[in-house]
Amino acid sequence: MIHRPHVDWFALAPVNSLLLVAALALLSAVLVPRTWRREAAAALCAVGYLVAFGFAIALYVRSAHGQGVVADAIRRDRLAELAALIVAGSGLLAVAISYRERGREDHVGEYYALLAAAGAGMTFFVAANNLMTLFLALEWFSICLYVLCAIDRDRLGGLEAALKYLVIGGFGSAVLLFGSALVYGSTGKLDFPGIAAAGREHDAMLLFGLAMIIAGLGFKASAAPFHMWTPDVYEGAPTPVTAFMAAATKTAALVVALRILVTAFPGDAHLWTVAVAVIAVCSLVIGNFAALVQKTVKRMLAYSSISHAGFMLIGIAANSALGARALLYYLVPYAAMSLGSFAVVAARERELGVPVTFENLAGFGWERPLLGISMWAFMLGFAGFPLTGGFVGKFYVFAAAYRHGWTWLVIVGVLATLVSLYYYLGIVRAMFMRRTEDLQLAPIGGSPPRDALLQTAVFTCLVVTVGSFFAVQPLIDLAKHASNALAF
Repeated sequence: MIHRPHVDWFALAPVNSLLLVAALALLSAVLVPRTWRREAAAALCAVGYLVAFGFAIALYVRSAHGQGVVADAIRRDRLAELAALIVAGSGLLAVAISYRERGREDHVGEYYALLAAAGAGMTFFVAANNLMTLFLALEWFSICLYVLCAIDRDRLGGLEAALKYLVIGGFGSAVLLFGSALVYGSTGKLDFPGIAAAGREHDAMLLFGLAMIIAGLGFKASAAPFHMWTPDVYEGAPTPVTAFMAAATKTAALVVALRILVTAFPGDAHLWTVAVAVIAVCSLVIGNFAALVQKTVKRMLAYSSISHAGFMLIGIAANSALGARALLYYLVPYAAMSLGSFAVVAARERELGVPVTFENLAGFGWERPLLGISMWAFMLGFAGFPLTGGFVGKFYVFAAAYRHGWTWLVIVGVLATLVSLYYYLGIVRAMFMRRTEDLQLAPIGGSPPRDALLQTAVFTCLVVTVGSFFAVQPLIDLAKHASNALAF
């Protein structure tokens, strides 16, 4: 008789609620009349993310002491639940940003089903505690994102983005899978604590597998030199999908990278900390210098995402409780700033019907004051100015690197921040400081009506971006309790 492991269904509640909603959204694509299909599917997806957010809060409160779930395949702890909170919040805001997106109406139910399924995969991914569940969850949400990029068949850029993402993402997954196979071959263990307990720290096969796992997670985190797909995919995909990818995918990839490196490879920390620091420097240099020459805002934000992966990897490279807290804190304002900035780009795209560039942003801050001021705050937050959470996040990761003894890494981060001022403040200049003759006229027939849901999402992101500066201590406490799930 096969022994059946105990299943903690409460721990799986956020994932199951999103999976249920994905199934119902698919049914709505068949059973609900076409005139109500968008409303029904969007409402279901939003409710699913809201319920998952509530379950994640309850699990965070009741999981002070981490424990294994389903034969220790996943972990129920505060690290996973804090990441699930960020993913669920990002998904809820992505639904609001998506609602008025122009595109084909024949796959709107499938769009929201895939959006919910991707969130479920990420929520499962951040709790993975062995190499098998890690890979299964990675493919789960990756396949959803591949399809979401190409959901509108009339967008040639979206089809191209989906193909590039599929090919390069598949390659990254293969690298991660091969690395996992090498680690298993060296240790005979799949679970992260078992890999650490095997005591094979100096085994060549294990080290090669570790390098491939870092590379595979680097693909998902958009970290250089594994960033090749990011600018093209971010530019070609529908903007709400890009917003969700920029916030949720990066959160999931970085949290899992932190968990697996600290839990499974503590004996090789003297090697992987250097490797992660080098990747962070590459991301900072390539991301910031490439962003300087971009003309379209989405590509600029894509390279900005690469550079911020570098900042957050500094926290992982520090290999300390302070570094973990810095990363987890940083993810909160970063997710809000990413979602908010891409939402503003989506609003401008819907007004003009063309890709948003620095040129056609002229005067946007005066035409749409709420969106303009919010975009201004997001750019200042990305640049690390005070009164935004971005300032505290950068300061925190720099403090972790300095305490680790890597002053050179702090200097690289500060110089990268100075370089980024050029293109972040360039957005502010384009919106508020252009000459009268450069201003764009409204489209023929007048500007489209204001999107209440999108503006609500942008305002929420603005509140989180600024509020995370003034509510530093509560967020640091959340990050501290979540980081206690790891043994440093």
